[in-house]
Amino acid sequence: MDNTDVSPKIHTDDQTRRLYANDASSYEELPKGVAFPSSTQDIVAIVKQAQKEGESITPRGAGTSLAGQTTGEGIVIDVGRHMNSIQQINSEQQWAQVQPGVIRDSLNRETDQYNLEFGPDTATTNRCMLGGMIGNNSCGIFSIKHKTTREHILEIDAVLSDGSRATFKPLTQQELAKKQKLDTLEGYIYREIISLIRENRDQILEHYPHPDIIRRNTGYALDRLCEMQPFVPDGRKFNMAELLCGSEGTLAMTTSAKVNLVPQDPESVIVVPHFSSIRKALEATSEVVKMDPAAAELVDHIILNATKDNIEQRKNRFFLDGEPHCILIIQFDGNDQQKLIRKAQKMARHLQEQSLSNSAPIITDDKKKERVWNLRKAGLGLLMGLGSEGRTPSFCEDTAVRVSDLPDYIDDFQQILDRHDTNCVFYAHASVGELHLRPQIDLQQPEGIQKMKTMAGEIAELVCSYCGSLSGEHGDGRARAPYIEKVLGSEMMPLLKRVKQIWDTHGIFNYGKITSPKPLEEDLRYSPSYQKPEIDTQFNWRKEDSFGNALELCNGAGVCRKLSDSGGTMCPSYMATKEEKDSTRGRANLFRQLFSGKQQEAFQSEELKDALDLCLSCKACKSECPANVDMARMKAEFTQGWHNKHGISLGERFFAQAAKLYPLANLFPNLSNWIIKQPVVKELLQQFLGIDKRRNLPQFAEETFMDWFNTRPTTNPAAGEEVVLLIDIFTNYHEPHIGKAAVQFLEFYGYKVTVPDFHEVGRPQISKGMLTHAKNILNQNLPKLTSFADRGLPIIGLEPSEILTLRDEYIDLCDDDQLEQAQFVADHSFTFEEFAAEILNKNNQPSSSPKKEKVYIHGHCHTKSLIGNSAIKKLLTRAGFQPIVLDTGCCGMAGSFGYEEDHYDVSMDIGKLRLFPALHNLPEDTTICAPGFSCRHQIMDGTGRTASHPAEILMD
Repeated sequence: MDNTDVSPKIHTDDQTRRLYANDASSYEELPKGVAFPSSTQDIVAIVKQAQKEGESITPRGAGTSLAGQTTGEGIVIDVGRHMNSIQQINSEQQWAQVQPGVIRDSLNRETDQYNLEFGPDTATTNRCMLGGMIGNNSCGIFSIKHKTTREHILEIDAVLSDGSRATFKPLTQQELAKKQKLDTLEGYIYREIISLIRENRDQILEHYPHPDIIRRNTGYALDRLCEMQPFVPDGRKFNMAELLCGSEGTLAMTTSAKVNLVPQDPESVIVVPHFSSIRKALEATSEVVKMDPAAAELVDHIILNATKDNIEQRKNRFFLDGEPHCILIIQFDGNDQQKLIRKAQKMARHLQEQSLSNSAPIITDDKKKERVWNLRKAGLGLLMGLGSEGRTPSFCEDTAVRVSDLPDYIDDFQQILDRHDTNCVFYAHASVGELHLRPQIDLQQPEGIQKMKTMAGEIAELVCSYCGSLSGEHGDGRARAPYIEKVLGSEMMPLLKRVKQIWDTHGIFNYGKITSPKPLEEDLRYSPSYQKPEIDTQFNWRKEDSFGNALELCNGAGVCRKLSDSGGTMCPSYMATKEEKDSTRGRANLFRQLFSGKQQEAFQSEELKDALDLCLSCKACKSECPANVDMARMKAEFTQGWHNKHGISLGERFFAQAAKLYPLANLFPNLSNWIIKQPVVKELLQQFLGIDKRRNLPQFAEETFMDWFNTRPTTNPAAGEEVVLLIDIFTNYHEPHIGKAAVQFLEFYGYKVTVPDFHEVGRPQISKGMLTHAKNILNQNLPKLTSFADRGLPIIGLEPSEILTLRDEYIDLCDDDQLEQAQFVADHSFTFEEFAAEILNKNNQPSSSPKKEKVYIHGHCHTKSLIGNSAIKKLLTRAGFQPIVLDTGCCGMAGSFGYEEDHYDVSMDIGKLRLFPALHNLPEDTTICAPGFSCRHQIMDGTGRTASHPAEILMD
């Protein structure tokens, strides 16, 4: 394709093509190019060009499809990058006009002011887009209440396969007659579809899934058209938009949609019955749906067990009573919470009387309810993070039957599993007869491929026997299209192909999805031909068993693509740029593709180096990613490999080895401070070291902490218990007052403070990918640290990233014969906040303030990811303050990242997303707490506000 003649540009570089080769499914197809249209006119131009040159088009939003709908070998059109405008909200008539790239939660944040919402609530609502929801006819957790996207789409503006435009909406009989007379592709579509339905209506209704099944999305929605006028005189007005819902982008390209908004229910209550078996849970579901719940979701023991090993989801297990085999999460909505509580209690009693459940916690607190649903929504990602042995390909996870049939259906399904000697995860939408069933199969073995194919056929036949739907909401795509015939019958296939031909004569839209599919086993991400990376690394990758396994953790669910408004920290660079290459998923896909192909040579990949450039190594992905992808560690490993061939730049050496330069600068601190402020020096620093001249470098203290500590008079000679206080180079040279405050606090409570003779643990070196240097530091420090731990001494750190390096990277960076020591040291290591909180707790410290002062906390990224903010909240509460943890994400500084010329703008953009606005809104005399050195300096640079370390606040 001649890119110069196409508007918008079709990106055909290898990096972009690799980034769009995967979605959240089992498939991987390298497209010929990727386009990012800004308007309907752009889409029209692309469609006309594709038709002229015989290229296929794959529409794509967030790329969270599970059946392979958004992978294709032609041109991928990403509508999310630019076509993401909410064009109009009409609160009186309760509708909104949106472009296809609008994220569902973003729409609901705007409509919240009117107490309205777009109802369908998938597990991916913080990143999935309305165009994708239309394409898949998405439903989600509350489908028993809101049904499917189809019920909420009023009109669709679309580009047809010849590049013409049309609007599909409800039509009167007279309007329909006019449409059929049009001498255009639109008119042809109306004439032919009406004729097809008229000739085959009885046959369609006979072969399609049972109408009682809310989630029926197999093939094209011809059964829905059969319910409309003119075929049913008192039926709904004829609306082709209902056919486009669930058509997976195979018929037309959505450019805008008018969607229905529904009133929010002000109150809700959650009840969580626990069960000893899946059968009991499903029998209970038949009872539950009689009480009109808004949702009833099944979560089985495999997912519940997976939450134990996920840092983020461990916190959301609070409501579990023991170790249930499975649970139902049931929500009741309404106007009166007391009535809802009574309903929940009545249901719990009824299930107990039926000997189905003996425990059913009721949750009414809004934040706790959110945590319950967050655990449920993490289900898929948790499953895909279980490693290769627990991998569950998504070839049959979307079947739906009537709720009353569900217990027997699952028993029959279990027989198929037993016959093939495999296990299955059971979870999701029990209230509407759909469970996400994901058998554990290793597709990297030839027998695994054969097992999947055989089971897919048997499951399709089972679904047919129950008049069920092969796809409830995730679509047919690549995974289920080959088996539609088994469910709907051979009589229906010519009709489906006819629909495709009517709309898309030349087959340019998402070819091979729904009709004319490739075999199930083609283009799999993992297959017997997959070459597992076997790489020499510096980290040992002990939890994952190998670097190759670590590269396979990402499942494509795209949690890293959520925007800043959705909260959390992952992934700060994507939140700022909204480019796939800056997401954890994008980087992880490049890692896997390149290393599985080039093996050790991939360490020299320019593509990967570019994608990692804006990674802040914040570690948010280690906890917020359901699969626990640790991109910070992967970046460090790659960067070390890059250094091995290309060397280390002067700027990288400066930031990573500042400890060697600081003693020189500190000989004359006032002079050093004057020099680094001079414009000419700033220019030189920018030119030679890449330090952005717009930044103010930290000032050197006139007296270092160590000078003070070693010369001060002993204030507590009778001190009892000894503690070790790690003083990092930033505290020693730049902010010794923080170290002084920490010593004074510890000594006040009777501790004898010992300060080691080193200031580095290797954090800057790890961040810069200088792992051999970091390992040398580890080798020097570990014996000293072990000697402290052997004596039972707590090892306390003031800088979160430094002390947490002992608990995180040291465990994997050390050699096998050092592992026991490293783990022992980690067990004795504490952040200042953790240890100080325990001191106050042990001393039963009362509040000394008659009126509690509010302290606003910006948490450090590594703290949030690895241990959470509970310690700092506990500390400040115990000290008599009222702590308020701000949801400010990443500050954007991330060590040296924000100081670097190439990163300054992105660094500030990240700060502007949430941190800076949150602080600007606080009164001038507010106390701001930020344990991180970089965070405090970013706050000063971005807002002019002073933030304090917890030790300072305690001593003040």
